[in-house]
Amino acid sequence: MDDKFLLFSFLGMLLVVHHGVAGNVVYDDIGLLEELDQSWEMEEENEMGSSPISSWTSERGSKVLVNVDSFGADGDGVSDDTQAFLKAWDIACSTPRSVFLVPQGRTYLVNATRFQGPCSDRLVIQIDGTITAPAEPKNWDPKFPRTWLDFSQLNGVLFQGGGVIDGSGSKWWASSCKKNKSNPCRSAPTALSIDSSSAVQVKGLTIQNSQQMHFVISRSDSIRVSGVLVSSPGDSPNTDGIHITASTNVALQDCKIGTGDDCISIVNASSGIKMKRIYCGPGHGISIGSLGKDNSTGLVSKVVLDTAFLQETSNGLRIKTWQGGSGYVRGVRFQNVRMEDVSNPIIIDQFYCDSPTACQNQTSAINISQIVYRNIRGTTKSPKAMKFACSDTVPCRNIVLSNINLEKKDGTAETYCNSAEGFGYGVVQPSADCLSSRDKEYVFINQQEDAQVVKTSRSSEDIVHTEL
Repeated sequence: MDDKFLLFSFLGMLLVVHHGVAGNVVYDDIGLLEELDQSWEMEEENEMGSSPISSWTSERGSKVLVNVDSFGADGDGVSDDTQAFLKAWDIACSTPRSVFLVPQGRTYLVNATRFQGPCSDRLVIQIDGTITAPAEPKNWDPKFPRTWLDFSQLNGVLFQGGGVIDGSGSKWWASSCKKNKSNPCRSAPTALSIDSSSAVQVKGLTIQNSQQMHFVISRSDSIRVSGVLVSSPGDSPNTDGIHITASTNVALQDCKIGTGDDCISIVNASSGIKMKRIYCGPGHGISIGSLGKDNSTGLVSKVVLDTAFLQETSNGLRIKTWQGGSGYVRGVRFQNVRMEDVSNPIIIDQFYCDSPTACQNQTSAINISQIVYRNIRGTTKSPKAMKFACSDTVPCRNIVLSNINLEKKDGTAETYCNSAEGFGYGVVQPSADCLSSRDKEYVFINQQEDAQVVKTSRSSEDIVHTEL
């Protein structure tokens, strides 16, 4: 568990850059993000601060302890403890102020299981031991092709503890078509799922070696995740760390994630997503998307990443959409991010194609706008430190770059643009002059970290409201 605390030493190296005057004017007046910023500050003080994580032991007198061992769990890592877990769940879920306890120092083999609510008030799921999945894919229950530990219809539930959820995924990875093209492409389970739930907190757990995605938050609202460690090898296929879909008001904080796919992925029908103090690596970076596959609609808005360290990832801050989709990605801010040897540190790709065959060219595309990158620095492995590959028919608009410093150790870094509109001010390295803007009359001047906006015929108030 010591790895969990490495996050704080890594994040201590992050540079906090001064905010210029125009930074406050231009960025903070993006209407989509104002409310999100205010709620983040309130929650950090009241909900997700530095106070110790509460435990059932501090309130033993007022809690009903439901220990899986009391229902026949062996905890030897060999015997099947699924039925013991389900029996314990039935009691814990129906009993007010109960603690569903997975004890420390033991390993519990549990098959694919759905833990369903709604449950009585103030349920705590205390995972201190290890929960492990069956390792053999051919023996997996066909009724659960995509899930392992699935929790649904919960409200006001707390997951916590220093325990481990281990997906035993190595044989699943070996049989993936991404590891061996002669293998059939098929779905695989997600280790931990929280579905159709609200007001759920997850604190301190380790999720590792998942068969496919590690932790999925779906169709849920008001989910808080803090101090979670996600870990699998960098070559494990499709093992996204934390995947958010069709969910609102989700906060991820102080998480350390290393996987074989996206550290964090945010997809359709998600809004109000806040990420703070995130360590990512190895992996494919922090992604919005993919969106729009098979001509579908994708809607993502109000996303903020504030303070992150990405190390040796194949992408950095990424938005990826398929041709032919519809909908939008808007109101996104990435700020205070340090990168070390990252390929594609900043990338918008509206031509994403994760397919064994070439994707057909299409004119429709997801509308991408109001994307802010502020205080991003570090080193890039690829020459294209910034890439804005946008649709000719649906260009990316309102891309804002401020205080960007991305360097290539053994060469020159550059920026690539296609149908991308926006501007940069302050230090922007490499230059983003390839961004086009319809507002040519605006001039952005940076002096001593204070940016000034000059306009020949309109007031500064007009500028704030017309640019973003």
